[in-house]
Amino acid sequence: MKTVVITGGSEGLGRGIAEHLHGTYTVYILGRTEKTLQETSSAIGCSYRVCDVTDYQKLEQTLADIQQEAGSIDVMINNAGLWIQDALEDNDPVKIKEVIDVNVTGVINGTKAVIPIMKQQGRGTIIQINSQGGFYAKAERAPYNASKWAITGFTKSIQPELEPHNIRVTGIYPGMLHTEMFSKQDIVKDMNKALAPKEVGRTIEFILGLDDTTIIPEIGIKKMGN
Repeated sequence: MKTVVITGGSEGLGRGIAEHLHGTYTVYILGRTEKTLQETSSAIGCSYRVCDVTDYQKLEQTLADIQQEAGSIDVMINNAGLWIQDALEDNDPVKIKEVIDVNVTGVINGTKAVIPIMKQQGRGTIIQINSQGGFYAKAERAPYNASKWAITGFTKSIQPELEPHNIRVTGIYPGMLHTEMFSKQDIVKDMNKALAPKEVGRTIEFILGLDDTTIIPEIGIKKMGN
């Protein structure tokens, strides 16, 4: 059974992906809060590791430990991400830094740390969970969109770098998702127009079901009317 690692896997989209893939794959979820990880792990039946994606040394060691325990890391899903909005002058500089650290540095760290493992195996799939915000720009989302555009560029750059090593990279660009990300920040959104996390999980399942030499560089997915 192939091994899948999901950053930010304890809640929201990451949990939805883990729920969909568990059983078909050996799933490890990573996150910063052990209590939430324990709850999700118990509910799904997957394994977990406490790990902050902004801490490269910790992430590198965590992936090495998973590889040793599971025998391989076949799929790395860089999903951890944070939301920020409002006019730029109203954004807290500390929050801006946190968003950039998680949304950009975290994805780069996850990719960098898994590359030696996948090169050693001679194969692997890396999936970058981005956002429709990596395609377009909207007012009062400048730091968030900047982080997502950065990952669009990073993903497009790393694809040709890793292809000769039989490591394929796909960028997934979901629209608004039906998670608690907005409600936790007291932001009201019409969830009738939101995409269910399981649909992203089904998309990933489709990618992973393809022959290892078949590459899908990017997939945009959103709810009709949104």
